[in-house]
Amino acid sequence: MRVLVQRVSSASVEVDGEVVGEIAPAGQGLLALVGVTHDDDEDKARRMAEKLWQLRILDEERSASDVGAPILVVSQFTLYANTVKGRRPSWNLAAPRPVAEPLVSVFAAALQALGAEVATGVFGADMKVQLVNDGPVTVMLEL
Repeated sequence: MRVLVQRVSSASVEVDGEVVGEIAPAGQGLLALVGVTHDDDEDKARRMAEKLWQLRILDEERSASDVGAPILVVSQFTLYANTVKGRRPSWNLAAPRPVAEPLVSVFAAALQALGAEVATGVFGADMKVQLVNDGPVTVMLEL
């Protein structure tokens, strides 16, 4: 599992012209783009949620858990693009929908169980993601 995290002052995701997930924190929040590969499982999704919740990338080296920062979770299979050969990415490292969709849901639910305010995109949809990256701060998390 890979999670590309961006510290944001706002973020939203739109599907078919309708906003389906949005965070507009009073201070800072996090946008989590989540990619799943073939050997990921529910335990890894929960551990990754804990890692993100405790990650100290907000102002004054605080974490989302320290300040109650909201998190927008968006599925992103392209995080597993293989670009080693040629000019066309291969997606063979990305898990198929029946594996990935439930694990993105487990990840979001685990964040909620930890106390996070979580908004989400729609798995597999053509999503338009808007954000204001604060810093900019962008970090790749892997387990």
